[in-house]
Amino acid sequence: MRYDFGSDNTAGMAPAAMQSLIEANDGFARAYGSDDVTARAADLIRRRLDADADIRFVFSGTAANAIALSMLAWPHEAVLAHHAAHVCTDETGAPGFFGSGVGLIGLPGFSGKIDPLALHAALDEPEVGHRQPPAALSLTQSTEYGTVYTEEELRHLIEPVKLKGFGVHMDGARLANAAAAGFDLTQIARLGVDVLVFGGAKAGANCAEAIVMFDKSLSRRIDNRLKQAGQTASKARFLSAPFLGLLETNAWEDGAAHANLMAQRLAAGVAARSPFTLAHPVEANAVFVRMPPAAHQRLNDMGWACYRFDDGSVRFVCSWATEEAAVDEVIEAISTL
Repeated sequence: MRYDFGSDNTAGMAPAAMQSLIEANDGFARAYGSDDVTARAADLIRRRLDADADIRFVFSGTAANAIALSMLAWPHEAVLAHHAAHVCTDETGAPGFFGSGVGLIGLPGFSGKIDPLALHAALDEPEVGHRQPPAALSLTQSTEYGTVYTEEELRHLIEPVKLKGFGVHMDGARLANAAAAGFDLTQIARLGVDVLVFGGAKAGANCAEAIVMFDKSLSRRIDNRLKQAGQTASKARFLSAPFLGLLETNAWEDGAAHANLMAQRLAAGVAARSPFTLAHPVEANAVFVRMPPAAHQRLNDMGWACYRFDDGSVRFVCSWATEEAAVDEVIEAISTL
């Protein structure tokens, strides 16, 4: 394999995250999240968001999303989300598992963004006793197709949901990339998001994500919920330390900015030098290319890992670790297909 563009998860830990993890390993620290490292990391997240919130660190994005959704909907209710959202396509029913039956209602929309008209149609559906009614909205920022919601776009989706008295969750697995693309993190709480998953793994941490509860009523007995779900780390500093390193050094933002820049470089090269077309706007760190299966297979055979996505396009994802040379080489390879 020459380079793995299959996902930003294929990159290792960013140096700042690794260094902070090494430092956290020195000496002794209080267990179960009552340590200084965890407190400092949580404070830095609050500062980035300019909001008071209860924060817990967990082992995976799937658990973070599913537990968050279980806070917003009862087992006989459902969550509205884009049909290509991670919670709908890649979590093996985890929201229903953690939510004891919580359902998902997939909505359409171009390039991973929920269509406001489709959302209104779903909200206007009559409630009957034979199907799960919606109780919450899940948004992904940046989206599964590498686009970034504007503040105004989010407002048009969140306001009608809040008028219904429903909750709002944001999957921020690639929130750093959205921020690097110009999205103002301080607007998340102000727009009415109740619970956010603040991404770490794709930004250069290990496997850790943070659940951020702006609505503090959601954190009632959160530690009991996490313990039951197997998401309570006895040595919690090893989940929070990578966040601390990334945020103290600004590597969380800087790494995402680099990833976005590499995606722009890749997209420009594909558009200028290959016969293939881009399937979606390139606004964060992912590039989607319309490429026949035979061409995709040849590229894989040449040692370039890339992934055929749900819409049939081929996805290339850049990370903090993506090198310009690798981007230029894969552009050259694509141009020869």
